[in-house]
Amino acid sequence: MDSSSSLVDSFVGPFSSAWPWASPLPGACLVAARFDPARLDEPTAGHAPGERHGVVLPPRLHGAVAKRRAEYVAGRLCARRALQLLDGRDAIPSMNEDRSPCWPEGCVGAITHSDGWAAALVAHRQVYRGVGLDAERLLSEEQARRLATRVLTAEELVRMETLPPSSVGLMVSATFSLKESLFKALYPLVGRMFHFSAAELMAWPGIGPVRLRLLEDLGNGWTTGCEVTGMVCLHEDRVLSLVSLPAAGPEES
Repeated sequence: MDSSSSLVDSFVGPFSSAWPWASPLPGACLVAARFDPARLDEPTAGHAPGERHGVVLPPRLHGAVAKRRAEYVAGRLCARRALQLLDGRDAIPSMNEDRSPCWPEGCVGAITHSDGWAAALVAHRQVYRGVGLDAERLLSEEQARRLATRVLTAEELVRMETLPPSSVGLMVSATFSLKESLFKALYPLVGRMFHFSAAELMAWPGIGPVRLRLLEDLGNGWTTGCEVTGMVCLHEDRVLSLVSLPAAGPEES
């Protein structure tokens, strides 16, 4: 193992491409790894934080706290490995002005991180118009009920109240995560911010595949009634979700 590999391994790894959902997303590559924020800034002559791992921090992160810098570097290292698995290219997405990842030409992707764990999902643009990926802590029932009115639509709130107390935390955590994944997938296509109220789960089947419906016109063909597919699972004590937008385009109800 060369010295650069040793440096990477001291901060992040090992990388895993295991698929945590029941079925893989065709044409997509997922890479995840644990990382230790305390190891990013270990003294190394002539290197700024991240650079010894081959990742250049954008200027706006130079003054960020160590945790944020570590999340950025770990997420980009996962993205680089995922792109290598996808088509062999060696590339690291930079950061756009709006802070979203700047993916290589012909690719779409998403990055997430949670409590010392990072992951990246990538695919070819000819297969998917966009993909979203998000990881969240599993909320307790009390935490979920406090968050519910910010995240859930009126119909989702009614649905939550029909659940046994033991299921409330999972339902709210998953809904939050899926809407974050939806935003990551759609934002590059519509070019505008939107909130949790812009979409809702059509049903709550529990862990597994789900469908979401837009409740607002977001532009670029993504109108009220369009439906998208997602998946949610429990992975190492966290809720992990993805949303995929096939290249065929929006689907209307």
